[in-house]
Amino acid sequence: MGAPGFWDDQEKAASVSAEHARVQRRLTSFRDLESEVGDLDDLVEMAKEDDDMAEELLASLSSIENKLERLEEERLFSGKYDGGDALVTINAGAGGTDAQDWAEMMLRMELRWAENRGFETELLEVSAGEEAGIKSATFKATGENAYGLYQAERGVHRLVRLSPFDSANRRQTSFAGLEVAPVIADTGEVVIDDDDLQVDTYRASGAGGQHVNKTDSAVRITHRPSGIVVQCQNERSQTANRQTAMGMLRAKLIEREEQRRMAEIAAEKGEVQDVNFGSQIRSYVLHPYSMVKDHRTDVEVGDTQRVLDGDLDGFARAWLLKGAS
Repeated sequence: MGAPGFWDDQEKAASVSAEHARVQRRLTSFRDLESEVGDLDDLVEMAKEDDDMAEELLASLSSIENKLERLEEERLFSGKYDGGDALVTINAGAGGTDAQDWAEMMLRMELRWAENRGFETELLEVSAGEEAGIKSATFKATGENAYGLYQAERGVHRLVRLSPFDSANRRQTSFAGLEVAPVIADTGEVVIDDDDLQVDTYRASGAGGQHVNKTDSAVRITHRPSGIVVQCQNERSQTANRQTAMGMLRAKLIEREEQRRMAEIAAEKGEVQDVNFGSQIRSYVLHPYSMVKDHRTDVEVGDTQRVLDGDLDGFARAWLLKGAS
């Protein structure tokens, strides 16, 4: 960063500066933890004589364990794009109105998790359901290791509850799927031929002011060779929405290539590895009992409301540890 001409290439300089900031934060966290651990011996001696110090010792131990857990979690992110931002898409599956309502509940849950982790989020597109909920939604999560973390949520999520949309109040099983792709700069890593694209414009729905609702500012792009469809309606400008949608398409094409590469590696190792979006990963049972169970790691949580409010760290950490092992 101190080299002559470093700032001549603004885009490269910004990338290097961001990487420097990430590494500096990790180094500072490690040094702070090292210092806290070094103070424990003195606290132990004082705690033998003073009950108040004993309480302080327990609080210090708890703080150190939490910080160590976070640092241990960071070493699990070894993928090429794990440290970067994430593009998260939620789609309603089988289950009609209940599934669309479940998709909206999932969107809230995933956004709350992002907030809990300190990520910034930007809602790029929401398609409302006919009666309630949403058919689909896409948001961008910006923060360190966002993509690495949201990979733990990829797959089908199953909800079992008494349906609020059934006049007989019968139990209903609903499904919603989550896809995640890495957000990266346009470095030429993926070549997209304009002739392969079908670009449609349409009138944005929902709140957003007079301009958004009365002009065809929303953009939908279909990539014919892969069948991938992306859409964006969060900007008032059609040009801005198209630019964002192209970034979304690039991210999804890179994610598809990553999934293909993972499948090839697993095949070479003779492993059976499910890397498809369609795999059911977790069940949320609200009736006749309360339980959230991750089928990949067997982690279970009885407090379903806590999970639906965005407490997903335990599931993500267990999935990361299983992958590392």
